[in-house]
Amino acid sequence: MIVRPQQHWLPRLFVWHGSVLPKITSRLLMNFLLSIAVIWMLPWYTSLGIKLTVAPFSILGVAIAIFLGFRNNACFARYSEARVLWGQLMIASRSLLREVKTTLPDDEGLRHFIQLQIAFAHSLRMTLRRKPQGDVLAKYLSPNDLHNVLNAHSPANRILLLMGEWLGERRAQGALSDVLFSSINQRLHDMSAVLSGCERIFTTPLPFAYSLILHRTVYLFCIMLPFALVVDLHFMTPFISVLISYTFISLDTLAEELEDPFGEEDNDLPLDAISNAIEIDLLQMVDADVLPHKMTPGKNYQLT
Repeated sequence: MIVRPQQHWLPRLFVWHGSVLPKITSRLLMNFLLSIAVIWMLPWYTSLGIKLTVAPFSILGVAIAIFLGFRNNACFARYSEARVLWGQLMIASRSLLREVKTTLPDDEGLRHFIQLQIAFAHSLRMTLRRKPQGDVLAKYLSPNDLHNVLNAHSPANRILLLMGEWLGERRAQGALSDVLFSSINQRLHDMSAVLSGCERIFTTPLPFAYSLILHRTVYLFCIMLPFALVVDLHFMTPFISVLISYTFISLDTLAEELEDPFGEEDNDLPLDAISNAIEIDLLQMVDADVLPHKMTPGKNYQLT
């Protein structure tokens, strides 16, 4: 995620990091070169008696813009829902530890329970980013628990089970009444709902055919556009063609980024920073002496 301070409108026009320009520069360059080639071929092109006008491109451009808007709205809805789910995880984690700490203030296993909560956040983060989890989870789990978690179909769900078993032991010992156990267990249900919501977004992309037809139409439009502009614009064709292509190609590229909000691209969610914030909050709630360093945006204003 790009966390950039407010800027005057003029320098913002030249912002590079966080925009989609690094991804589409080569495509815009190809469009520019194609436009120059069309200008060079104009005498031969007109001699064929074939003349494209701007009119059909105007109608097609409006249609593409509408459907790109629909697609971007759908992708942003996935991004927004993913951020809400991680916000709910932070709320559930804080509430769960608060209830456990106030109910079992002298429990010697409280630190172990906190480690399980932190491990859950990191496990979910790495699952959504398709990263190996062994080295990170080894800091928080015992060797036996780590083995069971890594061999599970859903490592984060296995950690939820470990937290439930920890609470079940306290209930069996009489440290938790049925009412308190039910109340605290509800927080685990909340965390399980977050896990399921993230897995749903992660495993359900937008329909491929819908994305494909928009992708093809955008690029065919940008390829054919110089042929319609050159008759009227002549040497201005490359500049106008690149400007129009930038609008459509950048919207298509941005939708691709937002479709998977859990990645590590500039405009994806900062899952590392959110997991780091959850870990710091939980450790501070038990007055831990050593806290991890709070993550901040890098030199390019990127928060991972």
